[in-house]
Amino acid sequence: MTRIATALAAFALATPALAEGDIAKGEKEFGKCKACHTVEAADGTVIVKGGKTGPNLYGVIGRAAGSTDFKYGPGLKEAGEKGLVWDAETFEKYVEDPSKFIKEYTGDNAVKSNMTFKLKKGGEDIAAWLVSVSAN
Repeated sequence: MTRIATALAAFALATPALAEGDIAKGEKEFGKCKACHTVEAADGTVIVKGGKTGPNLYGVIGRAAGSTDFKYGPGLKEAGEKGLVWDAETFEKYVEDPSKFIKEYTGDNAVKSNMTFKLKKGGEDIAAWLVSVSAN
């Protein structure tokens, strides 16, 4: 019984992304993202068929920025080289104002994000939904 309680406590502490956002709202809000982004598992399972202008967002939470085979701009590449790993908080701040986030994170005012869309609210919900549909 103690092992079960310990495991449940560890699980609760290990899933802050789900506690902060609303998965159902995130799924609906992702409609704003799918013009540019798809969500497709490594095995080819398509969760959301979307555009190819932006990277596949399957597994983005927990992944280093600019680390997939997508052709990222220099801002995201630099952020990834400086150690940016997406979590719910950094994802939410990024989608609010991508270029501002990249400039602040890298400390380089000459770089920006290629993502021009700004999502002023709902980023935490989208992050929670992305975690819920990804393997990580």
